[in-house]
Amino acid sequence: MSSPAELVLDARCGTGESPLWSPAEQALYWVDIPAGRLHRWDAASGQSRHWQAPEMLACVARTADGQGFIAGMETGLFRLDAQADTDALSATPIAAVQHGRRGMRFNDGRCDRQGRLWAGTMVMDMSANLPLGQLYRCDQARGLLPVLRGLTVPNGLGFSPDGRTMYLSDSHPSVQAIWAFDYDTDTGTPHNRRLFVDMRDHPGRPDGAAVDAEGCYWICGNDAGLVHRFTPAGRLDRSLAVPVKKPAMCAFGGPGLDTLYVTSIRPEGIDLSDQPLAGGVFALHPGVSGLPEPHYQE
Repeated sequence: MSSPAELVLDARCGTGESPLWSPAEQALYWVDIPAGRLHRWDAASGQSRHWQAPEMLACVARTADGQGFIAGMETGLFRLDAQADTDALSATPIAAVQHGRRGMRFNDGRCDRQGRLWAGTMVMDMSANLPLGQLYRCDQARGLLPVLRGLTVPNGLGFSPDGRTMYLSDSHPSVQAIWAFDYDTDTGTPHNRRLFVDMRDHPGRPDGAAVDAEGCYWICGNDAGLVHRFTPAGRLDRSLAVPVKKPAMCAFGGPGLDTLYVTSIRPEGIDLSDQPLAGGVFALHPGVSGLPEPHYQE
């Protein structure tokens, strides 16, 4: 049995996303997308701080040297470096993106088991319901390569422990699907796309995800206040509650990688009296461990 969710930090993020555990630092990083902030929480001291990026900041992965981050923002991918004596992030362009229209940005992203970065784009105005999002793979020689088109809100990227299955969701209310792909680890090519889970059969829209060491897929049920675990066969195994309606993404961390950290969204313009901790970061103890996140191989 898992214990109730614990509050890590009342961060009040507009959209808390892309939690990333650093084993070397025993610290958790995550982003607040609309604020363009990179947050850091130290597990030993409980102290937190943040740095400011020059654009909206959607997803991060650690660089190969372990010193900086590669980040998907509004206009492309950047290398970000945080300095101890300033609250600003230095941003070095890696690859520009050609959006299908104005008002788009990157959203969910992560590295495969070989360190290739994958990230999706979306139209920021979700009410427009425009499937102009694309899923890109970052190629060192050719920049950003569009691999999948026709997505509305690409989300839920994850890879099986052996790297041979790729997962992807679309969290728009009109889609609410999770797909699985066979994944060629040599070429970084997904194929044999198939429906893994129809989230219309479960509470919440499919948002950000993580894969545990047993190969099960954890995904945030946005709007339902739940984090679901699905087996590799697509069967719902369990659902864990968090004290907010909009959990956004989860990641394994802690000394044994057996804590599931969950970021969340603090919506604007609505009464939050029933969820005062919206936008916070929470810790779940699910009784299983995760896997280290690969560094981006430059």
